Amino acid sequence: MTGQFAASTPVPQSRVWARRLNRWVYKFAKYWILSFSLLIGLYVGLPFLAPVFMAAGLEFPARIIYGIFSFLCHQLPQRSYFLFGQQFTYSLPEIQAAWQDTTSFSLLRQFIGNPQMGWKVAWSDRMVSMYTSILFFSWVWYALRKRIGGLSWQGLLVFLLPMAIDGLTHMVSDIAGIGQGFRDTNAWLAALTSNSLPPTFYAGDAWGSFNSIMRLISGVFFGAGLVWFGYPYLNEYFEDFKLKIQEKFARAGISLES
Repeated sequence: MTGQFAASTPVPQSRVWARRLNRWVYKFAKYWILSFSLLIGLYVGLPFLAPVFMAAGLEFPARIIYGIFSFLCHQLPQRSYFLFGQQFTYSLPEIQAAWQDTTSFSLLRQFIGNPQMGWKVAWSDRMVSMYTSILFFSWVWYALRKRIGGLSWQGLLVFLLPMAIDGLTHMVSDIAGIGQGFRDTNAWLAALTSNSLPPTFYAGDAWGSFNSIMRLISGVFFGAGLVWFGYPYLNEYFEDFKLKIQEKFARAGISLES
């Protein structure tokens, strides 16, 4: 009789919504790696939509994306990728010839491209390597999570060090002026290697140069280190969260999957 009465007793609407919310949270915690991948994938993909929109003649949504990501990235065109054009990257002199003969930081970053050169991705090559590597290493970590341990904070510092050095030296170099600093010529590297490599490797920021390679490598190291260090903690947190919700529903005698 008691069970029959309990079964027929209406459940308050607030409790129904609370249970529904708990089930949603449980599913998020259960599939958090998928949820994070979708969010990061959206974050990674939006900057690439800007040149796609420009190529399709949809300037308004493209400008919105460029504007939003301008708060997150310097968007210097000589350190960015271009889509739908003659080349994947362009040197500073090529940008100046197509845009303005200027070394002004604020003016250069306004250049988004043209139909001949293609359209600029809405963030720099370093940002692309950083966040795409986070997405890629998320999947690698998830596949190997039971075989590898977490990364120590000392190990994380080692993975972040290349970006710290490369980013800091770029920043110091740019104080002398865009295109004028020691990272623009890399004369120090040419001297160390006795000029054994092509001049295009030492100078500038175009694809294949030392600067472009270092921004790529440092970004990949950043993404790998961040995932290896942080994702085990996230996994532990969400596993604990799942367990607490399971226990809550078990005490109430309610199916979590319904």
